[in-house]
Amino acid sequence: MATNLKLNLKNKSISVKLFVITALFFLVFTSITMILQSAFIGNFYLNRKFYNFEENFKSFKTSYDKNPQDASSLWTSMNSFETNNNANITMYNLPYQQTYSYTHENGFYISDSPYFSNYDRTIKAVMLECINNAQYLSKIKNGETVVFKSKYEINGINAVVAVTPIVVNNTINTVFVAISSLQPIGEASSVIKEFYVYFYVLAIVLIIILSLVYTNMITNPLKKLNKTALKMSQLDFTEKCNVTTKDEIGSLATTLNFLSYNLGNSLNALQTANEKLTKDIEKEKALERMRKEFVAGVSHELKTPISLINGYAEGLKDNIAEGEEKDYYLDVIMDESQKMSILISDMLDLSQLESGNFKLDEYYFEMEELIASIVKKHATIFEAKNISIKVNIATKSSEVFGDSFRIEQVITNLLGNAIKNTPQGEGIFISLSQVEEEILFEIENHGTQIPVEDLENIWEKFYKVEKSRNRVLGGTGIGLSIVKNILSLHKSNFGVENTETGVKFYFFLKKQNNS
Repeated sequence: MATNLKLNLKNKSISVKLFVITALFFLVFTSITMILQSAFIGNFYLNRKFYNFEENFKSFKTSYDKNPQDASSLWTSMNSFETNNNANITMYNLPYQQTYSYTHENGFYISDSPYFSNYDRTIKAVMLECINNAQYLSKIKNGETVVFKSKYEINGINAVVAVTPIVVNNTINTVFVAISSLQPIGEASSVIKEFYVYFYVLAIVLIIILSLVYTNMITNPLKKLNKTALKMSQLDFTEKCNVTTKDEIGSLATTLNFLSYNLGNSLNALQTANEKLTKDIEKEKALERMRKEFVAGVSHELKTPISLINGYAEGLKDNIAEGEEKDYYLDVIMDESQKMSILISDMLDLSQLESGNFKLDEYYFEMEELIASIVKKHATIFEAKNISIKVNIATKSSEVFGDSFRIEQVITNLLGNAIKNTPQGEGIFISLSQVEEEILFEIENHGTQIPVEDLENIWEKFYKVEKSRNRVLGGTGIGLSIVKNILSLHKSNFGVENTETGVKFYFFLKKQNNS
């Protein structure tokens, strides 16, 4: 049964376990108490009654022996004994005839009180019971006190009797007899059993109250702790255990919250580091991929001019061309050499800009004049591709603070990018306007839009948009990266966006030195 109870309680909540354990404790304790009382309370009561009665009676006798002639003192002692022990004392002279019984403070005389007269015959019978017992008689003759339970009843109640002799000149001529009724133990036990029924009911009420106290003090905080720990096991550290008590459970809750906070911070830091590492790995992979594409692109870009230079040089060496055709050969060689020079120059510029040691040569200059100069240089290209160019200056003063040479490089790269991606017969639009304390440069070309997923990547070196964008004029993916680095050094806000008809690049420059 105990094993089954243990197994049944194993999967129960703490509240149920505490309730069952408390109930069992109360019920077992109360039952054992009642059983012990029923079995031993009668004997315990008799033994205690006999012991106390004998000791008190001996004390009375000792008081009498000190001054047997003092009636007042004797009266006081007898009164105290009878009151404290619910007893009556009677004095007999040998041969055991009743002589005195205390009834009044003035002295002793033969009792005629209605209460005591009921005891007369019983007392004589008790005395005969005592002297007819050889053991009791022997003790009395030796001056000892005898205490025994009489077989006679007084008013239907068993009595305890104490007999002590008065020794004068080594002769016993008088004895004191004390009689006290024994309360009915059976009736008292019955009353106590009935009391235990009410006590059982009270115990159940107390168990319920204690269970509620347990729930409030122990179970509920433990449930909160378990909820928080469960969240932590799921790597959710946002749950806090709201237990504010100052006991061990409250201390555990504080420690658990502190642990959750530290683990949360550590996990967040780890996740952040992991995300950064993942991005770095992906960036490195993308960079490696772009480097390969760059090498392939540069190889392709260099292969054609090198092949042309090599072929035309061999033709000149073999004197294949003469006159104007020879000049054409030389022009081709010079043109391809210039393209190679520009490519190498761009690579060197990008390397220098990304080194972190590059310094701008800044001063005030007119953006309007710079744009006009750049557009003029590209006039033959516009004409060759049948592209229209329109410039709109919407500011009275276009003076800005920056590195004129590098800004020219930026505009040239953006214009070159626009030319490459503008179909024949379409146009390019350049505008210059003032926005608060800055000058806004915009260049928009008609043509195919840039895919949204590529808008953020076109500024990265080696990156080239494939798909349907025109690549007839080639490109190495370096130009826009150079633009980004130069504008970043100018602390410029720049970007790119698709328009209804094509693509627009823009950047801002300060009108004055803010350093």
